[in-house]
This record gives sequence, structure tokens and C-alpha cells, in this order.
Amino acid sequence: MTRYLFSLVAVLLFAFATAASRAQEPVPVLPIAEPPPFDEWLAALRVEAEGRGIRPEILDKALTGITPVAQILERDRTQAEFTLDLEDYLKRRLTRPTIRMAQQMLTKHRSTLNRIEKQYGVDARVLVSVWGLESNFGRFAGVRPTIPTLVTLAYDPRRATMFRQELFSALEILNNGDIELERLKGSWAGALGQPQFMPSSYLEYAQDFDGDGRRDIWSSLPDVFASIAFYMQRHGWTSGIAWGREVRVPAHIREKVLAFPRRSEGCRAERLMTPPQPLAEWRAFGLRTMSGGPLPVADLTASLVQAGSRSFLLYNNYEALLGYNCAHSYALSVGLLANALK
Repeated sequence: MTRYLFSLVAVLLFAFATAASRAQEPVPVLPIAEPPPFDEWLAALRVEAEGRGIRPEILDKALTGITPVAQILERDRTQAEFTLDLEDYLKRRLTRPTIRMAQQMLTKHRSTLNRIEKQYGVDARVLVSVWGLESNFGRFAGVRPTIPTLVTLAYDPRRATMFRQELFSALEILNNGDIELERLKGSWAGALGQPQFMPSSYLEYAQDFDGDGRRDIWSSLPDVFASIAFYMQRHGWTSGIAWGREVRVPAHIREKVLAFPRRSEGCRAERLMTPPQPLAEWRAFGLRTMSGGPLPVADLTASLVQAGSRSFLLYNNYEALLGYNCAHSYALSVGLLANALK
């Protein structure tokens, strides 16, 4: 390991030890405030929605007779990305039929994907992989009515602030006439269409690539692929750069690798990654390719993550995948599926 990496590890381990000594004092836990009765909460939400410009007739249709859905909260507490380890998750998601279907879809839609890749700079294999893992290649984009789903999650105190904003975004989609209420369906978490965009992401990133005047992520594949590509582009995807690679950690350096500090900021998955270092530093430290050879010589920075028994060096493009879903099991699945395609 070079002097730079040794110094970084020493400084950060000292900081962690100092923080740990302070952490012995108990930290008070603030209780989550209980929401008001549902009818009062819904009436107040409607007033705020009208203040945001949502038409009364839209609110009448969307909010009348609505009640929280208990099954939504059950799903919210048992997300597969956080309850399965990486190997179990990969076995469930990256099956041979999934890889075979992804290859078929890449070939079938190659012309459209090539145009989108050229315009947005995002690898067509990555677009197909995201599409496949999000909605089973468009075959399952969600069947739950979106407004009751988001009302349930917005009323629940656990993530009320986030889902309240998503609810307003969904009402704005209806208000804009982008889709009818009867067709506004998605996942248990309110994700929409074949890319599984949250409503706020739809408003910001959905594209009308087929030129019909509608951003149709439910049934237009050109719009679906372009919307995913635009999302990835805006989250920092750089054309021509890989997402990362799996690496071998030789036994004589494994203990030192496990002691590497992790990031202190970012989403949950990012905080499991080391700070980025030049690829040359990792090469000099002794990490190897999966075939046992030295890492390639490239002007890239990479972060290391341990995912179960496996180790990965992750480049900047990987963080665009985490922007789509902040879970290593998900982002690694996308990257590994893309790698499996010709």
C-alpha cells in the first residue's frame, strides 16, 4: 500500500476511535410524532394541494373515499434490497432466463437503443438491465393505484415528509393531464411505469422520445429507454466508462482491506464504500483482477466495497446507479447483468 493510503487509513482510524470514545454517552432518541386522525390529515392535505395549484375536480376524484392500505406498510418494512444478502439477491434476480431475456431485448430494440445511447451517452446494455430489473422488461410495472399508496406512506410517520412530496408530485401529474387517474398505477412504493420512477422523478426526468407529445413511461419503449438514459446522464453517467469491476483480495492483505475507513456522507450504500482513490493506488496495494492478474492501468478513481464475500472496485458511473436505487444489491445486479450481455 502506498504512503498516501497508509496515511489516510491512520488519520481516519484515529478519528473513528476518538468518535467511538465519545459515543459511550447515551444519545437521546426523539419519538416520532403521531399524525392527527386520518380525516383531519387528509382535509389539511387537500387544502395544501389546492394551494399548490391542483384543480378541485382532480382532488375530488383522487382523494374521495380513500383510506390507508395496511399491506403497503408491510411491504415498506421488508424491502428485498435490505433483507437479503448479496448472493441471495443475485440468485433471485440474475437468473439464466433473466440474462437470456435481456440479451433478446437488447437485440430486438437495438436500433432505438443505439439512437438513445448516441443522444444521452448511456450504454444500451445498462438501459436494458435497469429496465429488466425494474419492471421485468416491461411485463410488470405495478398494479397498485398510486394515490392510495402514496397517501398511506405519507400518513405513516416513518418517511412522511418524503412521501408527502411524492403525493403532491403524483397529483401534479394528474393535474397536467399526463395520464388518467385510472391508469396511474405502480409499485407498493408509488414508483411509476416501466422505469419505476417516483412521481417527482417523472416530473424531472421523463422524456418524450417518440415525439407524440406525451412522456409515456407506461407503454412507449422509446420514452421508457430515453427516460432512464436521461436520469442516468443527469446523475453523472459518463459515456465510455465502465461502472466498476469485481476484484480479488489476496489473503495477505485482506485484514488491511477490511480495516479501510468508509465514507462519512452520502446515501446508505455510499457510506459502505471507501473514499475514492486512483486506480493506480489500488493496483500498487495489491488488488487483483478475478483472473489473478494486475489491475489495468487507467486514469480512473475507484472506491472499494465489500459485498458479502465479494469485493468490487467501483468507478464514478456506479454512483449514477446508486442514484437510481441506493442499495448495492440493486446497483451491482444492474452492472453484472449489463456485463453479461454481448
